[in-house]
Amino acid sequence: MKEASEVLDLVLLVDDDDTTNYLNQRLLRDMKVAKEILVLKNGKEAIDYLSKACGDQPDGAFKCPDLIFLDIKMPTMDGFEFLEEYQRKGLDAGDHVIILMLTSSASFYDLERIKSFKKVKKHYSKALTNHDVKEILAEFFQNRKK
Repeated sequence: MKEASEVLDLVLLVDDDDTTNYLNQRLLRDMKVAKEILVLKNGKEAIDYLSKACGDQPDGAFKCPDLIFLDIKMPTMDGFEFLEEYQRKGLDAGDHVIILMLTSSASFYDLERIKSFKKVKKHYSKALTNHDVKEILAEFFQNRKK
């Protein structure tokens, strides 16, 4: 019996660090987590994408993700600015998107601030591990396993 065979349609990696993106992308591909993995380099790129994919009038050319891994510290628009804009634009209205924060050095302040965003389910240290991904699939996508 195979492990999760492309349980998700789209996973969005929002991180400015190429090494982290490479490692996370490789792990998610090796574990066959999603049909598609899209990497965006900052919160602004992610908001622009999500506005087209998940907004009031979605553009069929863009897929709304099942899961977003969001870095906290990024140029242009960081993870917290992204979350504020995500809420402001009403992109958090649907319950289908799971957002998980990724960080290399979470301060107490950052961890407390994460709690103020109801869409953020958890935070993980960079880079993701096999164990992290299995835990995420079991906790948030159990009903979607094939």
